[in-house]
Amino acid sequence: MTVSLDLGTSGGPRVAVKECLAIEGLPTRAGSAALADAPPALAHAQVVQTLLDTGCQIVGRANMHELAYGMTGANAHTGTPQNPRWPDRIPGGSSSGSAVLVAQGAVDFAVGTDTGGSIRQPAGCCGVFGLKPTFGRISRAGATPVASTLDSIGPFAATAPMLTRAMSLMDPTFQAESLASPPSLALLRPEAASDITASFDAATKLLHDATLTEATLPSLDAAYHASMTIIGHEIAAEFGALAASNATLGADVRARILNGTRITARQLADAEAVRTRFTAEIDALLDTHDAILLPLLARTPPTWAVAADPAAVLPMTRFIRQFNMSGHPALALPTLTADGLPAGLQLIGAKGADARLCAIAEWIAARTPEEETA
Repeated sequence: MTVSLDLGTSGGPRVAVKECLAIEGLPTRAGSAALADAPPALAHAQVVQTLLDTGCQIVGRANMHELAYGMTGANAHTGTPQNPRWPDRIPGGSSSGSAVLVAQGAVDFAVGTDTGGSIRQPAGCCGVFGLKPTFGRISRAGATPVASTLDSIGPFAATAPMLTRAMSLMDPTFQAESLASPPSLALLRPEAASDITASFDAATKLLHDATLTEATLPSLDAAYHASMTIIGHEIAAEFGALAASNATLGADVRARILNGTRITARQLADAEAVRTRFTAEIDALLDTHDAILLPLLARTPPTWAVAADPAAVLPMTRFIRQFNMSGHPALALPTLTADGLPAGLQLIGAKGADARLCAIAEWIAARTPEEETA
């Protein structure tokens, strides 16, 4: 945690919130020395206020990748959280501290943000559950970056039932559901590392009560590249001036932001066309299935030595960031490879059906203990 706090109801669920969410009276620096002069927030972020109103105890601010724009979780300014279960490997980002605190058992749940996988990828790296809710379901008021068509605020938890409870505390309109019968799942099998594929196969074999249908999303790969274009454009619009003028900004983040300033109007229009097409493909699958199930990570989390090369990290999100672009709720469940490394499953649900997605996750988690997915 970057700051320990004691806000809210003593004895309520212990919660940490990502440092890019405003806490009244404290500056919101989003893990960046470039925002060292940020003024104290005049009010809590809306989600923070809701947590306090629903009886939670906020015990600290969770560390993060600088400006919520990186997938390793490394932060030279505020320190880098260590992956509790696999300390030689990255914890993931950008909500690294949120995932780590849950994996440590230091909090009952944590709050992160997810613009291109920043909840689901660190959840997978640290072996916990994470949910990117339907876009717009949880207010982003008081969040940094301010403007985004991709970003969602959501919870991390050590168990699927706690993830469901966290959502009910973050969003009073969320009503937990139970499944009356096993779900119908559309299975996607995009090309992944062999150990990831083997883990996915082992997990799906345990779901024999469900109705499983092999499926495809033809625009999955195109949507990955389109989402990179959109996130690059939006981050550059928010922080381009900062990247051009502030010498304290981390070199990795600065380079990515400046790359975003070079995106053309034509590239952005092409990406938006892919967004429309891909969203329609998902909706069509969900018209006939309760959820879509696919691998979470395309490869196991790299060691820190390997992660020094950005090309080794970015491919991890090949199945993740597309669903920020489409706006559908997406949920990460932990599984292992045969070597005992993180793999993960990802569930995609219909927009607004976050409670049903959580219920399906609880059903799957009860049938896929880690030792049986390896």
